[in-house]
Amino acid sequence: MRFDTKIAVLLREDLEPWQRLNVTAFLVSGLGTAAPEVIGESYEDADGVGYLPMFRQPVLVFEGTKETLTAAHARVLSRALPRAVFTSDLFATGNDRDNRAAVRAVRTGELDLVGIALYGPRNAVDKVLKGARMHP
Repeated sequence: MRFDTKIAVLLREDLEPWQRLNVTAFLVSGLGTAAPEVIGESYEDADGVGYLPMFRQPVLVFEGTKETLTAAHARVLSRALPRAVFTSDLFATGNDRDNRAAVRAVRTGELDLVGIALYGPRNAVDKVLKGARMHP
């Protein structure tokens, strides 16, 4: 099935494997709150045990250089697409309050981005991700 929209995560290529997983999990957690249409129906197994709903479409993960992330960030802002950011400062914090304070302390153009997540029309997301490559 081909979707008209795309959910994507762009990670900085120099992250450690554990950081890639952590950043991806944190980033995608915000998309469902900003764009509830990305969430599907609840799951249930054959015994009637219920499970939480998940995204209704695949999440595509990309990687790129620091410069690629900076350019993608500028493009996602100019298109006003739903987005989440993860900065290098967040690796040193241990809770949501401190995470928000760490992002708030840095001007937009000076954020040390290690990941962004975004959602929107397929062609707009593709333009934001220009220069990125699929994560191996």
